[in-house]
Amino acid sequence: MRDALNLLFITSNRVGDAILSMGLLSALAARHPKARITVACGPLPAPLFAHHPSVVRVLPLVKRRHGLHWFDLWRQVAGRFWYMVVDLRNSLTGYALPRLWLIRLGRHRPDRHVVEEEAALIGESVPTPPRLYLSEAQKEAAAAAVPVDRPVLALGPAANWLGKQWPVERFIDLAQRLTAPGAALEGAAILVTAAAHERDVAQPVLDAFAGQQTMGQQTIDFIGADLPSTAAALARCRLYIGNDSGLMHMAAAVGTPTLGLFGPTDDSRYRPWGEQCDFVRAPQGWRELIAAVDSGAVPGDRLMDGVTVGMAQQAAERLLARTGKADG
Repeated sequence: MRDALNLLFITSNRVGDAILSMGLLSALAARHPKARITVACGPLPAPLFAHHPSVVRVLPLVKRRHGLHWFDLWRQVAGRFWYMVVDLRNSLTGYALPRLWLIRLGRHRPDRHVVEEEAALIGESVPTPPRLYLSEAQKEAAAAAVPVDRPVLALGPAANWLGKQWPVERFIDLAQRLTAPGAALEGAAILVTAAAHERDVAQPVLDAFAGQQTMGQQTIDFIGADLPSTAAALARCRLYIGNDSGLMHMAAAVGTPTLGLFGPTDDSRYRPWGEQCDFVRAPQGWRELIAAVDSGAVPGDRLMDGVTVGMAQQAAERLLARTGKADG
């Protein structure tokens, strides 16, 4: 009886956090296979929940002044009884709804990955990995855009904060090393992804390989593509390398081997999640880097300098070896 009832799942405005919460969402769906789940989240990640098999409705939560977006949400969901409300935003909405159970995230645990922290809310000792579900149309469109005759190396050189961005020239150097003759991804196509407003950051990577197309080096421009299309494309790539960002978590959630690059952010909480993932971080801890910026000892755009191309190359090669052949 309880499995046939309604479940409200309130998650993040941010793409990365919303994707990480999909592990908890899938765990709840597995426990309640007949549940009708409504997801409330930010407008940007909202389309990523549309094809989850247990989600019947997605409510984009557009932020308004004075917290009025919470009143907007309440008006849309107050008319029904909820078996369970899961609130990862720690709002007051759940208290104002007719419901049986209320689960709130509470205070963050700095020693736990976000996926582990959320899994603990329902007593999961082994977290359910975040997973993105895609439509057949999205998969078919990606198949037309991403080649099948060679491996594809996906790069995410942008981030929502300059301090998290590995220097773009290092992305170029790394890609050249990994795709060179005799390298782990010899002859691989290069897919570059970023938000539309980040083109000035990502375009130099495409430009660096443009002159090599006559030698068979193919580039794929996914800068500014919508998130579901990007997810479908990343699912067809052999390896993703990028800064700590929502796109990094997206690549991991579609099962692509993913290497995250970390400096002034906490890898213990935000490293890409999954057996097919790994990360490289600057030798300094993230708190040390933040303190260095605050004191003026290090410029804000040099916080990723400790991650060398050699470090990233070795980690990428290990990950490729661990996750199968380059052409597989």
